[in-house]
Amino acid sequence: MHGRLKLTRLVRTTSSEIYLIWDGDRRVGQVDVHFAQDTIHATIIFEADLQVTDEEELMAQIDDDIVSSYMPRFEREDFVAHVFRGEEISRYTDCSGSVDELGDDEDMDP
Repeated sequence: MHGRLKLTRLVRTTSSEIYLIWDGDRRVGQVDVHFAQDTIHATIIFEADLQVTDEEELMAQIDDDIVSSYMPRFEREDFVAHVFRGEEISRYTDCSGSVDELGDDEDMDP
């Protein structure tokens, strides 16, 4: 791990992955990575203000631990990341029971 931020995988498909970003036990963001042939695209949403050095370390961590494991730098055409600041305002699901019964980050240990 590069710094104090930790990534935990939430979803993995054949062409994408979703990770939650943790600072200790506090969720500070999410990163969605999409593998599209020679170019890898990422959308990063920060839910908390981070220092620029933390953001840079996280980008290096995402590149080293996720992107490069799929396609090394010398083989890919590009790695494009779009970074946003936002907040989760709601969660929707098709599973039985209400959303409130799911609890915050249930079954997702940081």
